[in-house]
Amino acid sequence: MKKLQAIRGMNDLLPRDSIVWQHLESTVASVVASYGYQEIRFPILEPTELFKRSIGEVTDIVEKEMYTFADRNGESLTMRPEGTACCVRACEQHGLLYNQTQRLWYQGPMFRYERPQKGRLRQFHQIGIEVFGLQGPDIDAELLLMTARLWRELGVAEAVTLQINSLGSAESRARYRAALVDYLGSRREQLDEDSQRRLDSNPLRILDSKDPKTQALLNDAPALHDYLDQESASHFASLRALLDAAGIAYEVNQRLVRGLDYYGKTVFEWVTDKLGAQGTVCAGGRYDGLVEQLGGKPTPAVGFAMGVERLVLLLQELQVVPAGLEQAVDVYVMASGDVQAQAFATAEYMREQLPHLRVMSHCGGGNFKKQIKKADASGAEFALIIGEEEARQQQATVKYLRQDKPQQTLALAELVRALQD
Repeated sequence: MKKLQAIRGMNDLLPRDSIVWQHLESTVASVVASYGYQEIRFPILEPTELFKRSIGEVTDIVEKEMYTFADRNGESLTMRPEGTACCVRACEQHGLLYNQTQRLWYQGPMFRYERPQKGRLRQFHQIGIEVFGLQGPDIDAELLLMTARLWRELGVAEAVTLQINSLGSAESRARYRAALVDYLGSRREQLDEDSQRRLDSNPLRILDSKDPKTQALLNDAPALHDYLDQESASHFASLRALLDAAGIAYEVNQRLVRGLDYYGKTVFEWVTDKLGAQGTVCAGGRYDGLVEQLGGKPTPAVGFAMGVERLVLLLQELQVVPAGLEQAVDVYVMASGDVQAQAFATAEYMREQLPHLRVMSHCGGGNFKKQIKKADASGAEFALIIGEEEARQQQATVKYLRQDKPQQTLALAELVRALQD
């Protein structure tokens, strides 16, 4: 019989890795909550039309990468390839947008059919932030201050660099697009194959090309900021002033564009050189036209997404995962003699009195030597031994597994006080 395996590019998350994920997710949740953001959750499956209308039909995601299928009623469904469109759909459907301000965050799996590689999977996970109803550069700045704080909390601040740009309004982008196409069109044969295709479908993405010859051509191409409208230029200048005042270092990268059609004005990426080719760990920007594009009333919006897999790789690469995360157990409770029920009761008492401790009860029987071996293998700091005498006296014997200290027998109340230190 063929051995069953996970689908290529859709990986299992084992306990040794999940603890790092939990550390990252809990840190994010703590930071975003400190800024007053609330969590939203939405389905993995959405109508295919949602992504065609939001992302754009002439993008790699829609043309090549989406997991799309017809359900039993013949409706075309897609496993979400990104979260912003889903968030807009959910907020619009439930009346959270019109004349309101929302600061939201979410986390979960996304799906794209790509060639699996380190830091890029077919089922990947993102943490996203979306803000609706605020149009000034101050909210753009808040998002960047928030991410900067998150990097400090995680210990990766020195390994990431902020790049920012302004794509301007739809009208100014159209003018720049025409100038860029005119310049590159006469040099089509010098472009790489992907850029030749994008010249007709999505020419701004050529700015993001990794091909050295294409990048060399772009050195003499029209500059995006020469085509910015006054409002976008003023918005960008104000954003820079706020970042400067807050002491947030950044680089202006006029070739920074986002791969989705709905972005305008501010765009940004946090990048690292510690992960090879997959250097972007967080990216986003403004998408003021998307709500209207999806059938709602005009609503200013800005947001970003972080790749969880890449951030976990960065934490591990920099060796900034806090010590002790791998320790699953603090206290191991074992029974010596026919006192299993009393041992369970003691373990429950410890969980109630000391909820910050991780308490594991021995199960599966075995003699005292076997139980001590299991206690030691658990990584626990202490073993609590409940024998027949301890059970009668409502006591427990504390055996120190990581310290050279003699064991001692304590009443349960005394035990609680001892383990609080």
